[in-house]
Amino acid sequence: MPSLMWEILRIVAFALVCFLVAFICTPSIVKFLKKHKLGKNIRDAESAPIMSSLHASKAGTPTMGGVVIWGSVVLVVGLVWLLCLIFGQPWCGWNILSRTQTYVPFGAMIAAALVGLVDDYLNVRRIGPKGGGLRVRHRLLAYTAIALICALWFYTKLDWSTIHVPFAGNFDLGWLYIPFFVFIIVASQHSVNLTDGLDGLAGGTLMAAFGAFAAIAFVQGRTDLAAFCAAIIGASLAFLWHNITPAAFFMGDTGAMSLGTVLGIVAMLTNQPLLLPIIGLPFVIESLSVIAQMISKKLRNGKKIFKSSPFHHHLEACGWGEPKIVMRFWVISFIVSVLGIMINLVDR
Repeated sequence: MPSLMWEILRIVAFALVCFLVAFICTPSIVKFLKKHKLGKNIRDAESAPIMSSLHASKAGTPTMGGVVIWGSVVLVVGLVWLLCLIFGQPWCGWNILSRTQTYVPFGAMIAAALVGLVDDYLNVRRIGPKGGGLRVRHRLLAYTAIALICALWFYTKLDWSTIHVPFAGNFDLGWLYIPFFVFIIVASQHSVNLTDGLDGLAGGTLMAAFGAFAAIAFVQGRTDLAAFCAAIIGASLAFLWHNITPAAFFMGDTGAMSLGTVLGIVAMLTNQPLLLPIIGLPFVIESLSVIAQMISKKLRNGKKIFKSSPFHHHLEACGWGEPKIVMRFWVISFIVSVLGIMINLVDR
């Protein structure tokens, strides 16, 4: 029991400290972004008429706010690791950076965040093609490379090649585990990024998803990973405080792509990638709406299925208010997250 209570204390402590660090730092970060005019550019009326009409008032709102989340996590988790390295005990008892549980998500989060930060900056400064930012193929190549490096680490360093199918058991994929891993991470990255389109939408849905996987990791005895997820939840809660309508700043690619990357990796680390579409159902809906829209326009001479995509913009175009859409997405997220935890517990 003392050991269990200690692990719970660590998890709660990382969530609380990351929340406080992010909450305290946010006003200064928002001020910095405003001072340097690092505001969001809204797509023009010609390329996205519905999107432009709905979100024109948000033009200039500071972006790159995701740095609050991953920056706080890196600062807190990294500082504890450094203190452990220098002073040893008792700091090592608090350290959650471990080779088998958190090295990969921690490193991948930083790598994806930096790529997103560069993309956000180029977009804000309108540097690059089509209004600014990295070319689509360059973004895809960078994020796929991050996913591939992580996949190779799992396959060669951790000797993982199996996936768990709920109620059916584990199946060894052999070398096919690598492309499967890459697909899960890239899909998770871009699905979360698509969801980051309304004030508080991505933040709330991500918190629910990370909460579910924190619970699953804890039940599996992966307490370092559970604490890492809790750290992200704590920092995300502070971000959400300032991101609820009307948002003081936006997450940007530096937040959405990094957290999407981590979410996919956590699903693989818990060996529950097939629960990810359930726990992350809102992200799946957003991605499928975009894919369906693109296919329809391609095969039906420009005809659309939705008034606008992703799906949250379609709901806006149908007259739903932004807070209503966000709140209902949150409700769905909480329900499917609990459902995912229940499936995992019954499956065990």
